[in-house]
Amino acid sequence: MIADIITISPEIQSGTPVFSNTRVPIKNLFDYLKGGDTIEEFLNDFPSVQKQQVLTLLDLMENITIFQFTAPYEKNIA
Repeated sequence: MIADIITISPEIQSGTPVFSNTRVPIKNLFDYLKGGDTIEEFLNDFPSVQKQQVLTLLDLMENITIFQFTAPYEKNIA
C-alpha cells in the first residue's frame, strides 16, 4: 500500500520522499494545501501524480495522526 504511494530512493530527488512512479516530492502536496490551493490545482500542476495517490496519502496521514493521539489514552481506559 505505502509503496503504491511513496518512494524513497537515493537515486530519486536525493532520497526525498516522492509520489511513486514520479519525481514529485510529497512535501509539494502539503505546501500547496498549506498555501490554500486545492488538490485539483496540485494535480493540474503535477499531472504525473494520480488523484488516488493523494487521497490514499491523506487517509494514511489521518490514520497515523488519530492512532498517535488516541492509542495512549485507550490503554488507560481499559
